[in-house]
Amino acid sequence: MLDKNGIAKRIAQEVKDGYYVNLGIGIPTLVANFVRDDISVEFQSENGVLGMGPFPFEGDEDADIINAGKQTITTMPGASFFDSVTSFGMIRGQHVDLTILGAMEVAENGDIANWKIPGKMVKGMGGAMDLVASAENIIVAMMHTNRVGASKLLKRCSLPLTGVGCVTKIVTNLAVLEVTNGGFKLIECAPGVSVEEIRQATEGALTVDGDIPEMPI
Repeated sequence: MLDKNGIAKRIAQEVKDGYYVNLGIGIPTLVANFVRDDISVEFQSENGVLGMGPFPFEGDEDADIINAGKQTITTMPGASFFDSVTSFGMIRGQHVDLTILGAMEVAENGDIANWKIPGKMVKGMGGAMDLVASAENIIVAMMHTNRVGASKLLKRCSLPLTGVGCVTKIVTNLAVLEVTNGGFKLIECAPGVSVEEIRQATEGALTVDGDIPEMPI
């Protein structure tokens, strides 16, 4: 079973040389810490940063350099800062190769709910709706179940939707799954996790073809 850093480390393997990548709030922000040194990647944050680096070491933080989640970040050589109009022009213009988001729920058809729990205060919907409406390659980083053990990979989302039929791949603490016409397809199991455990933790339709390899972490 993976922790949050393990999920981020596995997702980092999906990042290719030359990619422009948007990192959402939560687990996705950790991905920048694990990208291979031998590839060139530009991380984008919708608050107006292109060229984000790993999180700063304690004591090296600059309170003026933050990501969309208001966390202090570092920047790489050649990084740029710009306004929200330019940032969302990049997103809506489909100039981002990969979008990595957190989620509260994902449905077997690729619907995602990640912006609001009814009855709880939210500061705003943020940029997630623009991201999922524009991106063609969306990976979700999330825990497979909630705090009481109920599945977060569902037949249908119960929370207000952020986007419809948009998720392509999911990496959880238990597994890597692709979203297909037949529901969730199991691609890899986390270390120490059995296929049966993943079945029990997945409410939506789950396809398992042959022997499933363990994640290469």
